[in-house]
Amino acid sequence: MKSIHILKSFLIILLCLFSALTFGQNGKFKVVLDAGHGGKDFGNSHHGFVEKKIALAVVSKLGKILDKNPNIDVVYTRQSDVFIELRERANIANKMNAHLFISIHCNAVKNFGPYGTETFVMGMDRSAMNLEIAKKENEVIEMEGDYKLKYKGFDPKSPETTLGLNLLKEQYLDQSISIAGKIQEGFRTGLKRKSRGVKQTPLWVLDATIMPGVLVELGFLSNKEEGEYLNSEKGQDELAESIANAIFSYKKEYFGTGDNEVAVEKYVPKNVTEEKQVTTKEPEVKNDDPKETAKADEKGVIFKVQISASGKKLDLTPANFKGLGNLSITTDNGTLFKYMYGNTSDYNVAKQNLAEAKAKGFDSAYIIAFKDGKKVNLQDVIKN
Repeated sequence: MKSIHILKSFLIILLCLFSALTFGQNGKFKVVLDAGHGGKDFGNSHHGFVEKKIALAVVSKLGKILDKNPNIDVVYTRQSDVFIELRERANIANKMNAHLFISIHCNAVKNFGPYGTETFVMGMDRSAMNLEIAKKENEVIEMEGDYKLKYKGFDPKSPETTLGLNLLKEQYLDQSISIAGKIQEGFRTGLKRKSRGVKQTPLWVLDATIMPGVLVELGFLSNKEEGEYLNSEKGQDELAESIANAIFSYKKEYFGTGDNEVAVEKYVPKNVTEEKQVTTKEPEVKNDDPKETAKADEKGVIFKVQISASGKKLDLTPANFKGLGNLSITTDNGTLFKYMYGNTSDYNVAKQNLAEAKAKGFDSAYIIAFKDGKKVNLQDVIKN
């Protein structure tokens, strides 16, 4: 068993090094754009608005914007009205060793009232609303031949389906949450769209891609007013521009400019003034036990367990977190809140805290590290 863990850790290091070397050698940041559904799979359809058409239109516009940056390579899972299996969408991204996977969709429910945008990352959130979305986005599997063999018994309609996050997924989850937060912040502040937040739910296509990735629900086609906006040229332009801006911000934060970076004029969406541009500040860490924070800071690096991320701010009380105490929170621009458990300078204790969090039901929990109040790469800290 120990040898398996060693092998997994070794593979993670190799993959991270390969990704970094690939970016460093050609200076290209690879983004895979995935237009949801297509061909015989229409996706959601309400009031004459068809999800597969809107998703493709937004992806096409988004790709054209990204292509203007000579340091970004854009790869598409589809560029026409064709049916692409979920497995093949993931394969395309993995074969390209992409740095980011963006899947574009439109939402719908039986009630015509709900509206707003939301962005999903891979996780184990079992809330009723999130499960309904997961079922709809996953059920395309049943349109594929031999799907029971291809997806190893995964049942898109079963709430009991378990898609365990492996070590590599945990490595990328925080970055997925970061780009998801930037996308939602752009929708909320730049486009004044209602944000339903960043959410975690079991989606097969995100679980199968070995890189940070998100699934963006642009809005509800079941809401006629919002459907008209999503189906319009103006709406699609604005949404594509906003997502592009989030990708540029993410690239700058995680990959910098690089030696080969060519100076590119700062991208500003047409409908957003310079003063309204979203800025990402280093999240402030707030702990419910200042004495513990000070004690850990004396030793330089502290370890915490991130247990969840949400657009809703909760009081840091055990009742809100399945009985867990010693809680802390960080926030990006006040729209995405990341909740953490534990606070220790001992990595072995952090691993015990992780086990405890997962035992409480936080299946997507993972360890993160801070130094001098700022988040640092966990692998770098462990190696040192």
